[in-house]
Amino acid sequence: MRSIGEMARDGGLSVSALRFYDRAGVLVPAWVDPVSGYRWYEPQQLEEARLLARLRRAGMPLADIRLVLAAWAGADTDLVRGLLQAHLRRLELGLSDARSEFSTLRALLDHRENPMTSLRTAIARLSVPAPELAAALDAVRFAAGTAPELPMLGGILFDIEGEGLHLVATDRYRMAVAQAPTTGRGGLRTQVVVPLPLADAIRALLTGEEPVQLAVDGDRVTLETGDRQAAGQSLGHEFPDYRRLVHLPAGRRAHVNTATFREALKTGPVRTSETRKQGGEPHDLSVLRMTADGTVIVCDDGDDDQNNVAVNREFLLHALTAGARDELILELGAPMAPLAIRRPDDEDSFSLLMPVRLEN
Repeated sequence: MRSIGEMARDGGLSVSALRFYDRAGVLVPAWVDPVSGYRWYEPQQLEEARLLARLRRAGMPLADIRLVLAAWAGADTDLVRGLLQAHLRRLELGLSDARSEFSTLRALLDHRENPMTSLRTAIARLSVPAPELAAALDAVRFAAGTAPELPMLGGILFDIEGEGLHLVATDRYRMAVAQAPTTGRGGLRTQVVVPLPLADAIRALLTGEEPVQLAVDGDRVTLETGDRQAAGQSLGHEFPDYRRLVHLPAGRRAHVNTATFREALKTGPVRTSETRKQGGEPHDLSVLRMTADGTVIVCDDGDDDQNNVAVNREFLLHALTAGARDELILELGAPMAPLAIRRPDDEDSFSLLMPVRLEN
């Protein structure tokens, strides 16, 4: 029999660690002196102690170590190999995630130290399913800006991070965000603003079902599908930090039938905005209110409830079309909080419409 001191010395574990593994039921001594409480181990337990020490240095959780030791004692080598391989795979995935996060952190540090550093300098090559990319472009295209004094809004932001591609467009009065899955990318987070003519050329190529290849190299954006290609320069402007704009206080939600609600907007009463905002011309407003039973109605002219939300009717109709679902979720907050239009099956794709203050 080996004393706990001998086992610690020869097994590569400290005495305190052996006591801990005894209490945890991982490596239990063969005999404990009932008077002194001193632990004694059988000779064959030395091999288990050395194995335990190696597994702990490799970062294996105790729950898995118990399984390995049990399989080791039972000479089940297949199970041991499987557990080791599974843990190695977890470590590899964790390392990959850590590298990605540290790459992003380094880019953020560079940007903080030198504000002129841009996320548009990275390189990314990825594969995107054509139907998903087409749907994402369709979901955001309507919200892109056209004002010449705001050239950074005259395109669609392609924001690539991890295995996700987010597309964003805004003209200040509305914003649309959509996502598409990707594979095969690496490196830093990458952002480019694709001008609308190039975005439309890319959309025209997305007619098949197979994945397409999207490449970003500095300011150049290329999409290839089969023997066809659309390529061009991104806009040389920084896009607003949209992530700060989409974290809104939760509002009341209502599921609406898109066709029915669209008809109610088209045939319902409107008010004319007297302001010169939202496009520079007066425009028709639809005034919305959520009733006690969770129904969104288009208010009559005389309805001046303080909780009513007024929005540009044309913009709302565009957002309903871009939602591309038979049923959508409308989320109304405070009267001057943005109105959100969400998809029931994909809340990462949504539109926001800025409300319009009603004139008294």
